[in-house]
Amino acid sequence: MALVQRIPNFSSNIRNWKSTNSTNHKPVSSLHYKTQITASSSSPFTEKHSVERYQRDQWLYKASTPSPSPSPPSNQQDEVFVRENDIASQLPELKKLLEVLREKRESGCRGGDCGPGDVYLVGTGPGDPELLTLKAVRVIQSADLLLYDRLVSNDVLELVAPDARLLYVGKTAGYHSRTQEEIHELLLSFAEAGATVVRLKGGDPLVFGRGGEEMDFLQQQGIRVKVIPGITAASGIAAELGIPLTHRGVATSVRFLTGHSRKGGTDPLFVAENAADPDTTLVVYMGLGTLPSLAQKLMDHGLPCDTPAVAVERGTTPLQRNVFAELKDFATEIQAAGLVSPTLIIIGKVVELSPLWPHCTKESSCLVESR
Repeated sequence: MALVQRIPNFSSNIRNWKSTNSTNHKPVSSLHYKTQITASSSSPFTEKHSVERYQRDQWLYKASTPSPSPSPPSNQQDEVFVRENDIASQLPELKKLLEVLREKRESGCRGGDCGPGDVYLVGTGPGDPELLTLKAVRVIQSADLLLYDRLVSNDVLELVAPDARLLYVGKTAGYHSRTQEEIHELLLSFAEAGATVVRLKGGDPLVFGRGGEEMDFLQQQGIRVKVIPGITAASGIAAELGIPLTHRGVATSVRFLTGHSRKGGTDPLFVAENAADPDTTLVVYMGLGTLPSLAQKLMDHGLPCDTPAVAVERGTTPLQRNVFAELKDFATEIQAAGLVSPTLIIIGKVVELSPLWPHCTKESSCLVESR
């Protein structure tokens, strides 16, 4: 089934690497730190209503004029209106691109039967473009269409070929520019038209990236899917801080957790009872909202209250910030520092092995800002 039929059914050259990626960390007491970074103006990622997003995807709006607002919509109803209006504005150019790709495939078949195009699920790592694999760069530069998430960094997107088309499908809490089902249909429709489609995801596509769902859906429709792994945030950020996720005599295992509950709310999926192991390193993705509940439950189930922990905002990017604290003070200090998403959380004795940890005393946490 073609995209032209599906869309009305929607719910309404590698560049020179920057030499400024130095990591000269300056510790500051988080009790007195006031952040001046805003999520929209300084983010290394694509925020939902940023001007950069609309500039990058401007090809979609030839039939209309997008209206990104300097201030976000005020309530949920406004968000729904913006989303539906955005999808409607993109529809004409998406249909046009689909027809162009079909004609290109048919002309190249020379009367033969051409199969569908390939879909690549590409992990782009935690943000630093130098952490991309060579294979990822090659595929990114050869794509016809790239569907990219919010946590694909702006530096990575600069690697896209000038004649390729970009489509933002990012999600944030309370706002999904496309539902997961809509993303599935877009991937399928363009692959059926013979396009080389790249699905760009922050980190690794198969670690809390819903890549498995997309792969399963497409394979059931007869589309060939290739996965190019990326450095997941746990590995990239731990390496940035000099934290070994496992270490003989300190941590015998590592466990990745999601801070999100499928039903929403602040209860982190009832995992604390089995996760409160002092010999296991815990890495929590998407856990800012549920951390207070998770930290308390971990302590209630026996994890020592002085267990070292660190929260890392925008890890491996020039705007990286880190909050180190013991578990009993962790949630309070993160709130005081004003960390925003994306923030990765690492809890366990290995955190104390970081060369940055000695800057912090037992009595207070330490916020480290990358310069």
